[in-house]
Amino acid sequence: MLDHLKQADWGTPASPSERLITLEIDGREVCVPEGTSLMRAAMEGGVSVPKLCATDSLEPFGSCRLCLVQIEGRKGFPASCTTPAEPGMKVRTQSPQLQELRRGVMELYISDHPLDCLTCSANGDCELQDMAGTVGLREVRYGFDGANHFKGQARAEVDVSNPYFSYDPSKCIVCNRCVRACEETQGTFALTISGRGFESRVTAGQGGSFMDSDCVSCGACVQACPTATLQEKTVTELGQAGHSAITTCAYCGVGCGFKAEMKGEQVVRMVPWKDGQANEGHACVKGRFAWGYATHKDRITRPMVRAKITDPWREVSWEEAIAHTASEFRRIQAKHGKDSIGGITSSRCTNEEAYLVQKLVRTAFGNNNVDTCARVCHSPTGYGLGQTYGTSAGTQTFKSIEHTDVVMVIGANPTAAHPVFGSRMKKRLRGDGRRAGAKLIVIDPREIELVKSPHIRADYHLQLRPGTNVAMITSLAHVIVTEGWLAEDYIAERCDAKSFAQWKEFVARPENSPEAMAEVTGVAPDLVRGAARLYALGAEDHPAGRPVNAAIYYGLGVTEHAQGSTMVMGIANLAMATGNVGREGVGVNPLRGQNNVQGSCDMGSFPHELPGYRHISDSTVRAEFEGAWGVALSPEPGLRIPNMFEAALAGSFMGLYCEGEDIVQSDPNTQHVTAALSAMECVVVQDIFLNETAKYAHVFLPGASFLEKDGTFTNAERRISRVRKVMAPLAGYADWEVTQLLANALGYAMHYTHPSEIMAEIAALTPSFAGVNYDKIDRLGSVQWPCNDSTEEAGTSIMHRDRFVRGKGRFIITQYVATDEKVTQRFPLLLTTGRILSQYNVGAQTRRTHNSHWHSEDRLEIHPHDAEDRGIRDGDWVGIASRAGETVLRATVTERIQPGVVYTTFHFPESGANVITTDSSDWATNCPEYKVTAVQVLPVPQHAQPSDWQRGFARMHEEQIGLLHAAQAAQAGSMAVAGGK
Repeated sequence: MLDHLKQADWGTPASPSERLITLEIDGREVCVPEGTSLMRAAMEGGVSVPKLCATDSLEPFGSCRLCLVQIEGRKGFPASCTTPAEPGMKVRTQSPQLQELRRGVMELYISDHPLDCLTCSANGDCELQDMAGTVGLREVRYGFDGANHFKGQARAEVDVSNPYFSYDPSKCIVCNRCVRACEETQGTFALTISGRGFESRVTAGQGGSFMDSDCVSCGACVQACPTATLQEKTVTELGQAGHSAITTCAYCGVGCGFKAEMKGEQVVRMVPWKDGQANEGHACVKGRFAWGYATHKDRITRPMVRAKITDPWREVSWEEAIAHTASEFRRIQAKHGKDSIGGITSSRCTNEEAYLVQKLVRTAFGNNNVDTCARVCHSPTGYGLGQTYGTSAGTQTFKSIEHTDVVMVIGANPTAAHPVFGSRMKKRLRGDGRRAGAKLIVIDPREIELVKSPHIRADYHLQLRPGTNVAMITSLAHVIVTEGWLAEDYIAERCDAKSFAQWKEFVARPENSPEAMAEVTGVAPDLVRGAARLYALGAEDHPAGRPVNAAIYYGLGVTEHAQGSTMVMGIANLAMATGNVGREGVGVNPLRGQNNVQGSCDMGSFPHELPGYRHISDSTVRAEFEGAWGVALSPEPGLRIPNMFEAALAGSFMGLYCEGEDIVQSDPNTQHVTAALSAMECVVVQDIFLNETAKYAHVFLPGASFLEKDGTFTNAERRISRVRKVMAPLAGYADWEVTQLLANALGYAMHYTHPSEIMAEIAALTPSFAGVNYDKIDRLGSVQWPCNDSTEEAGTSIMHRDRFVRGKGRFIITQYVATDEKVTQRFPLLLTTGRILSQYNVGAQTRRTHNSHWHSEDRLEIHPHDAEDRGIRDGDWVGIASRAGETVLRATVTERIQPGVVYTTFHFPESGANVITTDSSDWATNCPEYKVTAVQVLPVPQHAQPSDWQRGFARMHEEQIGLLHAAQAAQAGSMAVAGGK
């Protein structure tokens, strides 16, 4: 019954060697890669060797002594996990002597272990229990009366401080797997083995509780534990699951694969999928544990309508809600014109759902007024990489970093925002016994964890002023050009000669040197020169004759600037100039913020592009879609989100269909956004909670969580993975079904019966998706676009291998232009924003989980010098004011941030972080400049807490929640009356 809980464990990691050797195991000839352990070689030959301390996600340790084998011609009984296979070896995994030794070892384990198997939470999923059966243990000759760790006062208290898992020391067999997982897999080094001999035990931090330690609750230790020592509390409460399904995480752009373990329609736990190619069995606190929001009491499961946002909500049937929405949209178009309504697709919904929303807008609405949240995060990536390389996506797989010699991280915080990839990166930076760690360059105004963490130190931290990215990337290029470190052969073969010559002349100018730019960036020229040389040349001991593999990873600290698109092109220039595009270990890699932000862009969610990034003005492309969709499409690009707001205030854009996005909390200049929504006549929000945008809505259509739908997500490495429904939609419909109902009500027929049919249509119309289908994804686990007849079956892992998508790579001049957002006497500090590990985006999901134990409010980080100048102490309430607005937050005084700069997160709506941010945006894409806002920060007296905006927000929130509860109470009352008749 519980076989689905177990995955094949090969005992030790696979050897990377391509050289094969042959040996004999239990009389069978086995052929394995050189360097393979005897334990893994035996598994290859169909023989399972008993083990407790070994697992294939960790390096061999050799402590449990269960995996002993015999080798012909050698004395003793070596551990098979730590003994490499050799040509011609003859190995025995079973003999009377081995049986006796293993049984004796198990007796010792069991003599100091509580025998409560029938009531233990790991019953049915316990490796100690399994191994006792495997070795044939029938008695424990030592008895249980001596010193032990599980009786009376000797039994340590169970640590339940972590909200997601417990630690029971009495069940620990000191196999060290949890400690090794924390070190090797996660890279946090929060656990250790304290004491010696009989007193040895796992210890978190300095001997306190798990919550008091540096543990980040990734769950790697829980996953590695072979007993119930570390156990999910949901398993303790619910018992072992009865079935499972593979699905994809709905948080960040890493796209981790998970096995949802279920009892009926109830999730017992989410286990990271070992075969998930994005995460390879690892997870973070969000994906592994923070899924409880899906069944949170705040979920709204009935459609609601109202005439004005000050009116009470009225719960209605789906039929009435859809009919009302269609009627309102038609009324608005009749009154204000065809272009007076539009839609916003969701980066949290599936590819298929994003595709349907943009199709709805272009067909049923009859315009191109569709946009997506990528507008406010990675739209400059699409523009910049499209201009230079010909396609708007990252070049590598996450696994590619294993081949990287130099890592450059710009404007990203992987360990907080993309933690599973952050752990993979840290592993490469630490190195191992086979090779040294990669070198690291960090370009960020803030000291992120990667700058200095256990066993990792950045070789260069270029702590530039916010808003000076382009000056920095150009000065790095200046060093490489003027010192002669260009990849001349690569450039001559792969890049456009004319654009390269112009770019080379531009960056070589003296005004672009690190010395000239130092006054702009605030970074010492020698640091810039050193970083440039390291990126181009690698470490001093880099092997001669082998090209340096340098990879750039960047995040929203690159794109969310007035020159975001320019900076992306600058990064692309630098990678081409050094030949770092088109092979393993190199590339330009945008770290996408939300689970399907890549997919929502791929699906045609921008007002100027159809699916596959093909321009709406292209008559040939348009004709393909018109033939498939049966309608004439407008050739004119529609409105971007900021344009929608301006048009609403001008009275020409009056209706909005917003699926799965909270633009009130996530978009800049909150008061401008709410004014625009208030001016509209019909705002339709489709979501799982009454989010901030829904408080300004006239129609609420209940959405479905990722557990309630089928579909696909596309992660930051272009990997398309399946999302599988494990429970029925709480509101009755998945999101794609709601969009289909609305299209039909508007007179445009859609008759899909499953998302696989939508993907088939996407594949038929989108060349880069032509080879994508559900059967292939189910068989291979995932595919990466481009995926068609010209690629391998699983698609394209590395982009631009032999040539760029556009043909020749194009260099573009990146002239630094200072942002309009400048410090003044009135606003002398620069505010920049970011994310934190435990919370996600606007917090609608994570705030409804136990993750708020770690981060329950947004705080403002300020440097001690700036704090002292203003009389601010750690924990004080401070007012933050900009030209857009002001709010009040609690201060954290820290040297992580440089003088003159302050930093906050935006996970809690009451914080009002985006009340302060302005309407300044990227010149090419309108991506908001979240990362540079001139502010003043001052202590606030008690009577000024909270700010005026926060008081207004609290009133609005209370009123809207009251209107929601009134509707729910009215519905409950009518149901009670109906039931009494």
